[in-house]
Amino acid sequence: MNIGALTRPFRVTGGRKFRLDDHPPDARGGLDIGKAEAKALLAAGTDRLAALQNLLYADGRWALLLIFQGMDASGKDGAIRHVMAGLNPLGCQAYSFRAPSEEERAHDFLWRHACRLPERGRIGIWNRSAYEEVLVVRVHPELLRGQKLPERLIGKRIWQERLEDIAAFERHLARSGTVILKFFLHISREEQKRRFMERLEMPRKHWKFDRADIEERAHWDAYMAAYEEAIRATAAPHAPWFVLPGDRKWFSRAVILAAVVKALEGLDLRFPEVPDEKMREIEAARHRLAAEDGEASAA
Repeated sequence: MNIGALTRPFRVTGGRKFRLDDHPPDARGGLDIGKAEAKALLAAGTDRLAALQNLLYADGRWALLLIFQGMDASGKDGAIRHVMAGLNPLGCQAYSFRAPSEEERAHDFLWRHACRLPERGRIGIWNRSAYEEVLVVRVHPELLRGQKLPERLIGKRIWQERLEDIAAFERHLARSGTVILKFFLHISREEQKRRFMERLEMPRKHWKFDRADIEERAHWDAYMAAYEEAIRATAAPHAPWFVLPGDRKWFSRAVILAAVVKALEGLDLRFPEVPDEKMREIEAARHRLAAEDGEASAA
């Protein structure tokens, strides 16, 4: 299947008319793809992604930032693990953003994210991101009190201002050579309940249980409204969102892989040209190593 066809139904680049209801958690964008075919696409694509990662590193001009967002149990960890399984860890910079530390709260909300941007030639993988500041903090505005902001800066437009700051930050990164892809794993409330029940009933998944995850279900509608506004305010051609059917993990993973491959293939990546002086050194080294075979035979 054409990569563009696989990603197109889920790619959001202009947000003013975006509605989350237009992207059902179990929809496949009109694509007739079953689980077996999606898994085959994923398996075949990992080799291509590994080759592109090597080329990205050798080229050294671009960085790739992958942002994963979603409600608890939406499959962010699994998507990262399956899609990135074939990558060289030395070329990746993965980070999971949790509640900010005391040092991080002493800076602006984007500071800790700027500190963990991928270098040129590398792939940055973020499990959650600065968007938490317009999601969980928006749903629980009492968290603002711990951020040491001057009171007069906490106004009615603070969420809109933060979205504007995130959009400007992403625009700056894009202009500096960082390709940004944002993935929202859109899970239904019913599917989240099923996965939570699985965690509670299977001993090997008990470690994943967090009482706060259950309590957050009471704020489901508020989170959906916050996600919708965040996507609407920050979707852009240089920083697209991919709103994926989180109820179908196997399908979402194939779309994520296709989106990453498509983005890297569009960068005109190439291996650096080797200057003449370096070529002479290579040729001399080749002759020297070849001569060792003759010396060994003579001995």
